[in-house]
Amino acid sequence: MAQLRQDYEKISRLETEIVVVGPDNAMQFSQYWEDNALQFDGLPDPSHLVLKLFGQKVDLFKLGRMPAQVIIDKQGIARYAHYGHSMSDIPANEEIIEIIEEINA
Repeated sequence: MAQLRQDYEKISRLETEIVVVGPDNAMQFSQYWEDNALQFDGLPDPSHLVLKLFGQKVDLFKLGRMPAQVIIDKQGIARYAHYGHSMSDIPANEEIIEIIEEINA
């Protein structure tokens, strides 16, 4: 999530919105967003409904939810998904930006 902040302006110029869905409650999300001055939206999902719909995995031996990135096009179709195998298994921003450019082309 923090790496997305670094390229928020580039991603935003591609007519793309970032929405982070997480298992925390609304109060925890709000506090995290305030403490970190995040520019994009966060969706608290303490009942895991959205996270389950997108198939995000839980591995209790690896600190809980594995990272997942999904790019949804303007028609609402999921066009890309990356499901991490560890907390550090996250695509680089450059890769995400290239995929967004391809989808928008």
